Amino acid sequence: MLTHPTAERLRALGLTAMAEAFLELQSTAAAAELSREDWLGLLVDREATSRDNKRLTRRLREARLRQAAVIEDTDFRSPRGLDRALFLKLGGCGWIREHSHVVISGPTGVGKSWLACALGQKACREGYSVLYKRAPRLFADLATARGEGRLPRLLAALERVRLLIIDDWGPEPLTAEQRRDLLEIVDDRDDRGSLLVTSQLPLNRWHDLVGDLTIGDAIIDRIIHRAHRLELKGASLRKRKAVPEALTTDPAG
Repeated sequence: MLTHPTAERLRALGLTAMAEAFLELQSTAAAAELSREDWLGLLVDREATSRDNKRLTRRLREARLRQAAVIEDTDFRSPRGLDRALFLKLGGCGWIREHSHVVISGPTGVGKSWLACALGQKACREGYSVLYKRAPRLFADLATARGEGRLPRLLAALERVRLLIIDDWGPEPLTAEQRRDLLEIVDDRDDRGSLLVTSQLPLNRWHDLVGDLTIGDAIIDRIIHRAHRLELKGASLRKRKAVPEALTTDPAG
């Protein structure tokens, strides 16, 4: 069998990983004992794995997650009121399949953004498109798009994402334009996509953020009636970690 021409034909067909696996098997003595079915299975598995990894890399790049967080590294020991059972259930991504939402609330420093990014990363691993946006940046992008006449195109792009993460919503009240934009985003995701919202403010103060009772009811009702809630509490994790480091630092150093 002509090894290199076969590998080149595989590469020409776009089967690069399969070509590399083919060359590896050809140079491995133990491969001679494999059946033709096993050979083909190994080649196909290598190509499928390579393509899955490339798709995951692309999804993670497009998600633009703020932190490199994974649910397997979640800290359940810190006293912040994190519901372990619920969070691990959310890690299964069933809520995204059901077009439900997640709301993570709590004071600054308790890890809301980290948890949001961890769930976003898991969603990418499960094959869902994800986009992370801090609330101030999202509203700035919407304002810019409106001024440039491409707001409908941006809203359509947001609608196509299966999981939209809006991080750090509040405490500044929304303007009239921001209220309308947020209502449009939330309404577009009804039964078509999922939202993950983090905020320092508890849910009973979200009407203050929206700043309009009627629009506030429309926005909040669309989110909350299908949302899983993680309500965190306690002191900043950053402060708690900083104290031992300060105690072990040599003042003279």
